[in-house]
Amino acid sequence: MDLGISGKRAIVAASTSGLGLATARALAEAGCRVVVSSRDQQRLASAAKSIDGSIPIQADVSTVAGAELFIDEAVAALGGVDILIPNAGGPPPGNFASTDIADYAAAIEMNLVAMAAMCKKVVPAMQAQQWGRIVAITSTSVRQPMPNLILSNTARTGLTSLLKTLALEVASEGITVNTVQPGLHLTPRVSDLYAGNLDDVGNDLPMGRAGDADDFGQVTAFLCSQQANYITGVSVPVDGARFVALQ
Repeated sequence: MDLGISGKRAIVAASTSGLGLATARALAEAGCRVVVSSRDQQRLASAAKSIDGSIPIQADVSTVAGAELFIDEAVAALGGVDILIPNAGGPPPGNFASTDIADYAAAIEMNLVAMAAMCKKVVPAMQAQQWGRIVAITSTSVRQPMPNLILSNTARTGLTSLLKTLALEVASEGITVNTVQPGLHLTPRVSDLYAGNLDDVGNDLPMGRAGDADDFGQVTAFLCSQQANYITGVSVPVDGARFVALQ
């Protein structure tokens, strides 16, 4: 399927493994020029090698300063921006009792404020060209909190609210803003959370298996497509029916 975005300039944050990498790959397959990023130079080189024509930028997007610098460098490398995928690693696991109050600030900066900073950097250019796509990778935990992930549940819920608000503000300017909410997919993050016991990850899911990261990437790429031009302000669960509420 031709997504109508060949030649578009796409910035994918935290994109050298898991869902970020899968999304960068899907956008490249759709014909986009893609920037990939990581803090780790070795992982960055490996990811860039796996995606023909991608531009690697070493960056730490867990802080506002790092996120802003990354966007500046990515826009300079691409000569502009059409698509932004705000993404970052997950904060440490823990429940209310085990999580120190000081840990909330870092989690909120990484998974909320730094993501907002990326959007703040690209939206004016998208407004000027009257076209843009922002699709953030969040989690179904904002709908149905996951046990032992209180920091992620809290920060990503805030990001979802922020992006819904942004979507309403720019809807008339050719810019769509959405979030994609993964459930349990076979990624390094899930492997860490389940201590490597990936065979057990899908046992309790309605589909009986965990998700495939590449399938998730294709869904995210579709929301960046020309065909998705009337979809904005939505949060799309890609979770194999793990989320069971009606809304």
